[in-house]
Amino acid sequence: MTKDQIFEFFRRLAEDNPSPETELEYGNAYQLVVAVALSAQATDVGVNKATRALFREVETPEQMLSLGEDGLKEHIKTIGLFNSKAKNVIALSQLLVDEYDSKVPDTREDLVRLPGVGRKTANVVLNCWFGQETFAVDTHIFRVGNRTGLAKGKTPEQVEAKLEQRVPQPFRLGAHHWLILHGRYVCKARTPECWRCTVVDLCSYRKKVLEKPGRGNTKTGPG
Repeated sequence: MTKDQIFEFFRRLAEDNPSPETELEYGNAYQLVVAVALSAQATDVGVNKATRALFREVETPEQMLSLGEDGLKEHIKTIGLFNSKAKNVIALSQLLVDEYDSKVPDTREDLVRLPGVGRKTANVVLNCWFGQETFAVDTHIFRVGNRTGLAKGKTPEQVEAKLEQRVPQPFRLGAHHWLILHGRYVCKARTPECWRCTVVDLCSYRKKVLEKPGRGNTKTGPG
């Protein structure tokens, strides 16, 4: 994509959704860290179902430590990898209490020190809570970046670096939300819904699905 095409790409996504937000539910920075850590290899819908009752009971690292690992597991046992995630959440809570005065740090370097918090999780927290222009590359953004030609890369880090270079103002703060939502609901993994995509003419994907699949209806772009 050219610079003008990239600007138009985000302009259209922004026009459709002027105030994009994460679909994870949380009430403060600590709950956001926990929610994002729990969301690895899980859906936001599944995490929200598990954390609604949890977050009514737990708002601080101290309260999480009081709940304990077994108590936490009872809340999150419907989420994949809940045993290891519970261990990490308790450990990150202890580290926040011991070294950060129970406050969530506002730098990537400090966030990735927390057990269970990688670069992607740190970027989500920095963007959603601290308002920093970060690009948290999950499977949706990785797919959309490569498929559309917006930001091609063989690894999430490469895609992130391309986005860092190419996304213009005033779209940088909301970019990762627009891309996640676009990948989740339109540019889907198995069958991208190109027939209703607002940026289809800017996209370089060759196998566009230009009509909604149905009986005898399989029109696609050139292969």
